[in-house]
Amino acid sequence: MRRAVAFLTPFGSSVAPDENTLAWFPLVGVLLGLLLGALWWLAAKAWPPLPTAAVVVGGDLGLTGLLHFDGLADTGDGLLAPMSKERRLAVMADPAVGAFGAICVGAVLLLRFSAFASARPAPLVVAGLWCTSRSAMVAITEVLPYARPSGLVTSFLTSKRAHHLVTRAALLAGLALSVMLALLGRGARGLYALGAEVLAMVAVSWLSWRRLGGYTGDVLGAAGVVGETVGLLILVTR
Repeated sequence: MRRAVAFLTPFGSSVAPDENTLAWFPLVGVLLGLLLGALWWLAAKAWPPLPTAAVVVGGDLGLTGLLHFDGLADTGDGLLAPMSKERRLAVMADPAVGAFGAICVGAVLLLRFSAFASARPAPLVVAGLWCTSRSAMVAITEVLPYARPSGLVTSFLTSKRAHHLVTRAALLAGLALSVMLALLGRGARGLYALGAEVLAMVAVSWLSWRRLGGYTGDVLGAAGVVGETVGLLILVTR
């Protein structure tokens, strides 16, 4: 688990991921969601909706070290602009942020802020959404090929049957836990939010498969952020 925490957050010692890292993604997602949900609940006790939403969005960025939003920016630049596959991968590897990436990040931040400002705190649903996003990241690595010949993600891709079984068991456990948290938090509305989140992540993954032939680490982060955002929007629908 220490390796998964170090990979997904700015906390913990700097250790390289290995084949067991993916199996801990869902649990790390639950912990991040519970922390963020608790922050939402506490902030709502102290401030009106707008500053509360700002604190929660800022807290999420801090807990993840901007990792997933960096992936969103790179994915926006690489997948949305018209160019060849090779050029897309090169653009996504470039640390500079272009117009497409900046617009994607701005739009997602605005939507997340609006969602948090429009609902009463739902810590358990947030935990479920954040668990689902990390669980779905694992699912993407099991379903799609890695689009690059090498990269950081290859260090934790499973190559043995035993590791695949453990990873898939962790994936199923994560999804089951997400459903339970969503139900306890908001009932059927929580389940709708989870379903919308999964569909959004599938859409991002499909676009990546169509344009890159697979996924990258940036795509995993982008899919998670987009999925969580869509889930939050469904949670606050009237």
